[in-house]
Amino acid sequence: MKWIEAEGNTVDEAVSLALQKLGVDRSRVDVEVLDPGSRGFLGILRSRQARVRVSVRETPETVIREFLETLLKEMGMEADLEITSHGEYWSAAFSGPDVRFLIGRRGDTLNALQLLVNLVVNKKLTEKVRIILDAEGYRQRREETLRRLARRLSEKVRKTKKDIALEPMTPQERRVIHMELQEDPWVYTVSKGEEPHRKVVICLKR
Repeated sequence: MKWIEAEGNTVDEAVSLALQKLGVDRSRVDVEVLDPGSRGFLGILRSRQARVRVSVRETPETVIREFLETLLKEMGMEADLEITSHGEYWSAAFSGPDVRFLIGRRGDTLNALQLLVNLVVNKKLTEKVRIILDAEGYRQRREETLRRLARRLSEKVRKTKKDIALEPMTPQERRVIHMELQEDPWVYTVSKGEEPHRKVVICLKR
């Protein structure tokens, strides 16, 4: 948890100074008054500064942003980062000229980063969250590719009457295949194997 101690003539002043240094709003922090301070007495006794400890609350958004921005800095990449929530999911989308390097072959690098950020963020938070990383709309393009692949392979299974196992995929990608073929009258799908090598198998309905 990120925190800072600050002093001021009053508690409010000390808190304001801490917020300026942290660069956050008052609504995102917890304040602990370490010393309320003293004005002194008739100018004889010296006044004592108020002292506070201001801690930034760890929310999914703040933890995700802090980790990914640090990661980008360590990788020497510049990219914009937009973080949004969708029910139980959090989406972190990169944009900018360097983000193509974050995708990798068939999204391998992006999927590895997604696994890493889920592990790191959930280790810090008490409530488990699921995070999906995207870069320049790659996930949408990948989903459309998977839908076409699912339809093409289902037709192949129908003609050859042989089951087909796809390459290992993430849970989100496997779900695309399952959803695309769930109403198909000729085939059905199952997932087999253990993560991260779990794959979809398209089977003929017999």
